[in-house]
Parts: sequence; structure tokens; C-alpha cells
Amino acid sequence: MSVSPAAQKQFGALYKDHHPWLLSLLRRRLGCDHDAADLAQDAFIRLMRRPQVLEDDSPRAYLTTVAKGLCVDLWRRRQVEQAWRDAVAAWPEWVIPSLEEQALVIETLYEVDTMLRQMPEKVAAAFLMSRLEGLTYSEIAKRLAVSERSVKKYMARAMYECVLLEVQADEALI
Repeated sequence: MSVSPAAQKQFGALYKDHHPWLLSLLRRRLGCDHDAADLAQDAFIRLMRRPQVLEDDSPRAYLTTVAKGLCVDLWRRRQVEQAWRDAVAAWPEWVIPSLEEQALVIETLYEVDTMLRQMPEKVAAAFLMSRLEGLTYSEIAKRLAVSERSVKKYMARAMYECVLLEVQADEALI
């Protein structure tokens, strides 16, 4: 990404003026200096990728919105990680995957969680009922109080989202 010298100077001034404020805001929300510093950096990276915001009169509003979203993402990721740790704690030691494999599983679980949260509620519910509970489309339709045809549409949408997630993962590896 090439940035003009004027934009670099403008971004530098914006960083200098707003970084201490944002860091303080994140410290209060998170209670952790390290997490606050990481998220503040992430927020400014996002700001740098959106040069039109540099010209805006309210960079703090943008940074606040981004910081809130980053906090939510961090908390959700930690929920996924904790759920994984709780599940692994119940396994015999010889079954527990390596730390590298666990990191890959956690990342995948987080991506699936994010995908499910972005789906309409009934689509996500139908997908989970089918895949986790092994329910038939007829059983799902009864539970959701919709037609079986609707369940088929929900499942098609969910499968499409899964394929998109897989394509994104493949692109990340390239």
C-alpha cells in the first residue's frame, strides 16, 4: 500500500494526537495493558487502510467504533478458546493434540463462530441442528416452525457460507 508523504504526515499527527487517548480507553475496557496496546495498534492499522477517514473531522468516533469492534472480537475469541480448553481438559492426555494443532483448531472454530454469527438466526440454527444434533430436515422444520422447503434453503445458504469460508482459508494459504 503506497501512501503519499502528505498522508503519512497527517497519519503521524493523528497517531500522536489520538493514540494516548485510545490506549487509555482500551485499558479501561480490557483491564490489560498488553491487550490494549495490541488493539490500539490494530485500530490505527485499520485507520491507515482507510485514508478517507484521515480527512474526516471525527477520527475519534471512527477509532471508538473500531476499538469497540476489536474488543468484542477479542472477547468472542477468548470464549471460543475457553470452550476449547474446557473440552480438551476432559480428554485423556494421549488424545490431546499438539499446541500447533490446537492453535489451528481454535482459529478454525473462531472463523466458524464468526460465520455462524453473520448468518440469519434460522439459517445458523438449522445448520447446527443438522450437523451437531443429526436432525433430519423434517425434524428441523418442526423445531423452527417452518416448512421443510425453508430448511432446505437455510441449509443451502449455510453450505454456501461454509464453501466461502473454505475458499478464504485456501487463499490465505497461498
